[in-house]
Amino acid sequence: MSQASTVSLVTGASGAIGGAIARRLAARGHEVINLSLAPPAEDLPAITYCADLTDQAETADMLATIVARHRVRNLVNNAGFTYVPRLEDLDLDRARSMFEIHDRASLQCMQALVPGMRALGEGRIVSIGSRMMLGRPGRAVYGMVKAGLLGMTRSLALELARDGITVNMVSPGPIETDLFRANHPPGAPQTEAVLAGLPVGRIGTPDDVAHAVLFFLAAESGFVTGQNLFVCGGGSVGTAVF
Repeated sequence: MSQASTVSLVTGASGAIGGAIARRLAARGHEVINLSLAPPAEDLPAITYCADLTDQAETADMLATIVARHRVRNLVNNAGFTYVPRLEDLDLDRARSMFEIHDRASLQCMQALVPGMRALGEGRIVSIGSRMMLGRPGRAVYGMVKAGLLGMTRSLALELARDGITVNMVSPGPIETDLFRANHPPGAPQTEAVLAGLPVGRIGTPDDVAHAVLFFLAAESGFVTGQNLFVCGGGSVGTAVF
C-alpha cells in the first residue's frame, strides 16, 4: 500500500509524546487516528476518538467503531499515566487501573486491529515502555506494567511474524513534558540529580521518542521484531537516578 494511504492509530496522542508521534506520522502522509481519554488541547493533525481506556467495555465499543471506519496498518500503544507510591502507600485499586490502561488496553487494541493488519498483509505495532523497568524506588507498579508490555511484545512478535506484522517497543528515559517539569523544575536538586545520571547530559524530548517509534513503523523495518529500544540518553547503560 502507498504511504499516503497508511493509517496509523496512536493511543494517548492528546498528550506530549503521543502528539509528537502523531505529528511526525502526519508529516509523512499518514492518516492518524488519536484514541485518547480527551481531545487534544492543541491542534493535532489526527482524527480523534475519545474513550476511557481503563474501561474494557468502552474501549471495545470505540475500537469496533474505528475498525469499521478505518483500515489500520500501524498501532502505537502509548496511552498511560504514572503512579509512584512507596510500597507501604500503594493503593491496589490505583495499581489495577495502571494494569488496565498500560497492559489490558494495549492487548485489547492489538487483538482488535491485528485481523485488519493480516488482511492488509502487513502491520507494525509499537508499545511505549519505560526505562523504569530496570528499577527505581516508588516504581514497583509502573515497572510491573511496563515489563508486562515487554513480555507481550516479545511473545506476539513470534506469534505474528509470519503474518508480516512486527511488534516492538520503545522505552524512554526522562522526557521533557509538562508533568516532568512540574516535578523537576530547571536547576532544582532533583533535576540536577537526573541530569547527573544521563551520559548525554540533557533531558530527552517527545521528538526523540517519536523518531525511534517511526523507525519501527517504517516499511523498511520488516526484519526487526521483538525488540526493545531504550531512548534514555544512556541512562539504561550506566547508573541512572530517574
